Amino acid sequence: MVSTTSTTDGGFPVRSFLRTSDLDEAGKFCRGLFYDSVRVHPLGDTRTLDFVAEGLGLGAVTIGEIRYGADVFVTTSDLQDAYHVLAPLAGAVQSRQLGHVVAADPSRAVVLQPVGEVELRLGADCKLLSVKVDRAALEREVDAALDRQVASPMPLAASFPTGTGRGRSWAALVRQLLTDMRGHNPLVNCPQIAKQWRELLISGLALTVEHPYSHEPAARRPRTVKRALDAIQDRPGHPFTAGDLAAIAGVGVRVLQDAFKQHVGMSPMTYLRRYRLDGVHRELNTGDPWRTSVSDVAARWGFAHLGRFAGEYRKRFGETPSQTLRDRR
Repeated sequence: MVSTTSTTDGGFPVRSFLRTSDLDEAGKFCRGLFYDSVRVHPLGDTRTLDFVAEGLGLGAVTIGEIRYGADVFVTTSDLQDAYHVLAPLAGAVQSRQLGHVVAADPSRAVVLQPVGEVELRLGADCKLLSVKVDRAALEREVDAALDRQVASPMPLAASFPTGTGRGRSWAALVRQLLTDMRGHNPLVNCPQIAKQWRELLISGLALTVEHPYSHEPAARRPRTVKRALDAIQDRPGHPFTAGDLAAIAGVGVRVLQDAFKQHVGMSPMTYLRRYRLDGVHRELNTGDPWRTSVSDVAARWGFAHLGRFAGEYRKRFGETPSQTLRDRR
């Protein structure tokens, strides 16, 4: 077994690598990189197993290049807070989700939805780009482009071509990022560059995969609204007031409130609370249920009053934060 994990200063981005002939170790690597519920099962003789995987975590985007070297069957439960793209560089993969079977090869990628258990069949010769994209981040990208709230989860097309057009360009971006990661002192080590890569991959995917809003004309939010949204998304745990956000936007509180209601559909502080609640919900759904502390997660996302937070959380998600954790044990 060869295994490495490294981080840049500040813990971002996160890079990992594993080469092993042990199927259990391969499954553990994939669970650490993507989803706790991933399970890898052999299909026939595993003596040829030569699992090689590289991973790169960029916050809302996680990228893996994976090869098993043997026929395997991979399962996972609902992705919940993520969309996922599987784009073979060689060989083929077959996916099954909600009764729909989709095949992918170097000319076509599979798109997995947040809802519905996933089954994958990978051939021994399959070398795969595996890209996890945060559900809220992708939906926020489409929401911002259209200037209105979109359905969640968005019903994305089950696949898109990677041999031509935008799909080809998007897959090339993913490969280029991995190439940069492998170099000496890569650009992606710079947090500003990493952020731009992440945003480019999310916006590129939103423009590549078909969804119900694909052909609607894009709208542009005012710069004042965008400044406030960027501040919230960059520092969601900061104790912003309406005055703080208005100052960042460069306008008065009333002007910003009116602009938010027109272009976002709610006030700045309502958006901030929703964004924080979604962040807590995402962490509770993806963190270690035995080690995660509700109070620590809530504090990290800017909730100073736990009682009020618990009430808002239950109103939004229909359960308490503790129930979200218990359901994963």
